[in-house]
Amino acid sequence: MMEAELIRYLETFVTERRKRLFRKVLADRTRYLSVIVEEIYQPHNASAVLRTCECLGIQDVHILEGRNRYQINPDIALGASKWLTLHKHDLRKTSHQVIFSKLKESGYRIVATVPDAKATEIDKFNLEKGKSALLFGSELTGISEESLAFADEFITIPMYGFTESYNISVSAALCLYTLVQKLRTTKIAWKLTEDEQEWLYLSWLKNSIKSAEEIIEYWNHKHHKSS
Repeated sequence: MMEAELIRYLETFVTERRKRLFRKVLADRTRYLSVIVEEIYQPHNASAVLRTCECLGIQDVHILEGRNRYQINPDIALGASKWLTLHKHDLRKTSHQVIFSKLKESGYRIVATVPDAKATEIDKFNLEKGKSALLFGSELTGISEESLAFADEFITIPMYGFTESYNISVSAALCLYTLVQKLRTTKIAWKLTEDEQEWLYLSWLKNSIKSAEEIIEYWNHKHHKSS
């Protein structure tokens, strides 16, 4: 109840056009597909992956950081991270076992993207089997052996030239576009639940209102005082 009241209060600080846009985008958001990126160290690649996820309506991105920090280039990301739910995992403090076990407990199958002709081609991937978290590796070494050990399935993008693999940001864009387009033609319940939409709507309101923290603090004080 309090969350609904706070949403109504914050809505007074945004335009009707912005509210309609939020609702429209929310209707196309999904958590049926999510993304895991491991040890991405080039800012332009890190930023491009986030921008692709946001454009295609993929809400959750899990970032595995060890030796490399995940740095975003604002000129490429164009504010995409503001609308996504980013889960940062420090590999120096948390094991691969813990990270991947939690994802699997949440119903995700871990799908590693690899340049291997024996893997399932992306357009033949079976979305019906359940939620999927697509795993992408670093620019130079790809997915680590530690992460590969937790992969449930492997997918690949066909290549017809001499080069051994696609750039990480291109690979993510090709995979995600293919799967999102395919997902939207199925009868799978891929959209966010009403509760998820409301939580995200509130988060976006907070992110788009200047001095949101002070406004919410004032609302809390006023709300508690009246109750």
